[in-house]
Amino acid sequence: MKLSKILAAAWENMAQRKLRTSLTTLSVVIGITAIIGLASLGEGFRLEIRERMQSGFELDNLTVIPGSLFAGLARDRFSDEDIQRISNISGVKLATQVIQVGNVTLYNTNRTANKPVRAFVATAVNFTDFAKVFPDRFIFEDGELPERDRNDTIVIGYKVNHPTENETTTFAFANDTITLTLELPQSIPPYRKQENYTFTVAGTLQKTGTSGITNFDYWIFMPLQSARQIYDTEESDLIFVKVYNSEESEKIAKQAEELFPPFKVTILVPLTFIKQVDHILNIVQIFLMAIASISLLVAGIGIMNIMTVSVMERTREIGILKAIGAKSRTVLAMFLTEAALIGIVGGLIGIIMGYGLSYALAYILSGFVQPQHQDTIFQTPETQRMAINPAFSPGWTVIAFIFAIVVCIIFGLYPARKAAKLNPVEALRYE
Repeated sequence: MKLSKILAAAWENMAQRKLRTSLTTLSVVIGITAIIGLASLGEGFRLEIRERMQSGFELDNLTVIPGSLFAGLARDRFSDEDIQRISNISGVKLATQVIQVGNVTLYNTNRTANKPVRAFVATAVNFTDFAKVFPDRFIFEDGELPERDRNDTIVIGYKVNHPTENETTTFAFANDTITLTLELPQSIPPYRKQENYTFTVAGTLQKTGTSGITNFDYWIFMPLQSARQIYDTEESDLIFVKVYNSEESEKIAKQAEELFPPFKVTILVPLTFIKQVDHILNIVQIFLMAIASISLLVAGIGIMNIMTVSVMERTREIGILKAIGAKSRTVLAMFLTEAALIGIVGGLIGIIMGYGLSYALAYILSGFVQPQHQDTIFQTPETQRMAINPAFSPGWTVIAFIFAIVVCIIFGLYPARKAAKLNPVEALRYE
C-alpha cells in the first residue's frame, strides 16, 4: 500500500474517534508545552545572568592576591619585582599594584559645613596605570586624572562624594583641600596612632557600580608613592592585570601562578567564574527538561493504552484487511502512522503553547525577582529589577518535536505489532 493511502487511512481512523484522539493528543501537547516553556525560560534566565555578570566583571582583567583568598591579615605582599615578572608574561597589556590603606576619615576644609565622611575603602594606586586597567569605571564627573608626578592629590568615588544621592550634600569638588585621617601602626601601645594628611581633590568619579568584586563608588584613591612614604613600605597588597585577549585570561593566570611558589598567590579570573556559573545553569536547565519530559513519557503510556484498546475494537477490520491481501507490515505501518500523527500534531501545538507559557512565566517571575543590594556604608537599599526574557532555541525546539514523535512511535509499537500479528481467520471470527 502506498504511503499516501496509509496516511489517509490513519487520519480517517483518528477522525472517527475524535474525542479519544483529542485527549491522547492533549497529553502530548502538555508534555511538549512544558519542555518548550521551561527550556525557553531557562535559556532566557541563563542569558540574563550571563549578561549581568559580564557587565559586572571586566573579562580582560585579572586580580592577583597574595596567599589564600581567605588568609585575612596574615598574607604576604608583592614586591616591584613580582609586578615586573607578571608584566613580562606574553599577552599581558599592563600590570599595576595597589596598596590597601583601609578605612579613613575625610574632612573638607573648604566646606566647613560638611560632616566628616568615613570612606569604606581607601587605596593607593598609580593613577595613570589604574585608569588604563579600568577605563570604563575610572570616569570623572568633576575634575580630571591627576598628573603622574603629583603625589598630593586624591580621587573620590561617587558614593563617598554623594552619600545621599543629593547634589546639596556633595562632599567635595575638584581642587578642594581635603584632610585624611589615617591610622598608622606603631611599636608601643596602643600600637596604632592617627595622623592627618592634606590632599587636593583632583576629581570625583561618576557612578558606575558593579556586581563584581570591586565597586569604585565606595573608594577613595591616593597616590601610590604617598602611601609608600606614609607607611614606609615598597610592597603592595594587590596586583590588577589587564590582558589583550580575555579568551587567554585563564592561560595567562596559570602562567602567573607558576611565577610564585605553590599556594602563594590566588588569581581571580572572571572568565573562569562566568564559565562555572554558566555550566551550573546549563545543568539546572537540563534537569528541568528531564522533569518536563516525564509528562511526555506519561503521555506515551496513555498512547499505548489507547492504541491497545483500538486494536481490540478494530480486530474484525484488521481481519478483513488481511483477508483481502493486506500484509502484516501494512497493518503495522497504519498503526505506527497513527501514533506518529498524534506526535506531530501534539508537538506542533505544544511548541506554540510552550512559547506562550514561557512568556507568561517570565512576566510572573520578573515581578518576584528583584535583587536587593544593601550599601555597606550608607545603608541605602538599591533595587534593580531583573527582566527575564524567554530565549527560543531552534535546537531545543527541534529536539522536543522529534522527541514527541519518537515517544509516540515507541509506545505505539507494541499495539501496532499486536495488530500486525493477528491471524486473519481468528480476527474475522472475533466478536
